[in-house]
Amino acid sequence: MTRNPTNVTVLGSTGSIGRSTLEVIAASGGRLRAVALAAHTNTGLLVRQAEAMRPRWVVATDPEAAEREDWSLLPPGVELLVGPEQICQVVSDPEVDIVVSAVVGSAGLRGTWAALEAGKTVALANKESLVVGGPLVTQLARRTGARILPVDSEHSAVFQALQAGRREEVRRIILTASGGPFRQYTEGQLAGVTVAEALAHPTWDMGPKVTIDSATLMNKALEIIEARWLFDLGPEQIDVLIHPQSIVHSLVEYVDGSIIAQLSPPDMRLPIQYALTWPQRREGVARKLDWSGAMRLDFEPPDFERFEALRLGLEVARSGGTAGAVLNAANETAVAAFLAGELDFSEIVPACRSVLESHQFDPNPTLEQLLELDRWAREEALRWVCT
Repeated sequence: MTRNPTNVTVLGSTGSIGRSTLEVIAASGGRLRAVALAAHTNTGLLVRQAEAMRPRWVVATDPEAAEREDWSLLPPGVELLVGPEQICQVVSDPEVDIVVSAVVGSAGLRGTWAALEAGKTVALANKESLVVGGPLVTQLARRTGARILPVDSEHSAVFQALQAGRREEVRRIILTASGGPFRQYTEGQLAGVTVAEALAHPTWDMGPKVTIDSATLMNKALEIIEARWLFDLGPEQIDVLIHPQSIVHSLVEYVDGSIIAQLSPPDMRLPIQYALTWPQRREGVARKLDWSGAMRLDFEPPDFERFEALRLGLEVARSGGTAGAVLNAANETAVAAFLAGELDFSEIVPACRSVLESHQFDPNPTLEQLLELDRWAREEALRWVCT
């Protein structure tokens, strides 16, 4: 008997994770089907993706970009939707089984929230949904019966390793980090880092924002906060370990001292496929480890003095409340300023700390408060940049 394909909506289809998701779908032998693709400004690529995948809908969330695009090349039967409000339609339709939330930054919260509200399974690559929304997002999932499956390689590794025991048997999780391109830089060297140097990640191929976050280790700080809510852990149960080869993606330590790790080459197609096919595992297009030769795996503790972002991440994970929304918004603004040549690399994290410490903390915010603080933190970070 032929099984119906799993219908997938991909939010952020033109980004790094979105493109890898479409590779996984294309290689699935018909088991996965893209029913909706959504992008913001890269409408030309969105059209080409629609030609290849033949979804039911494409969504251009930026009306100005949509107006400039020639949509006549869309295949017959593909419906164009324009505007951010259309995201709700393509994540909540009864035909949709899984929503891949791969929009970069806090902008991805809208799609994640709508999908969870509709009771969908969300393959979450947008860590900011949990950094900003935290317990509000996980409470919504529980209320609607939705499921959140991690796509970040570290959180996917933890998710897989957690299946080796019961949750009450977990002592801690250990998120690995490559250390980025500046792992061995002194504080003086970090002050002179250029945009081109920061964009040259040693092991991962990612978009510019995430690549800069990996260079400051803010990406790992955000992953600490995400893990806090995704796995319902105490902040003291989350550690970070520097692992330059990016082969061991994370580890789970149990109370008896056993440590379970997940290993694979640095290839996002593996955690994407695992989220889309869970609980099954299937052959896929991700690279495999080559065990025919010698292999070296190095581990070292992180330097919290040189990479203060990690300390910020742990502080925000402990604080909860409004802290995550403020840190994330300040960081997005500071990274954009660095990429534009308006801020030094070494000033990104201090700018984030300054904005975080100046905000009025609330331990139990509403979603509306978080969105308002997101706007405030961006304005405050811009003032910091201009001084």
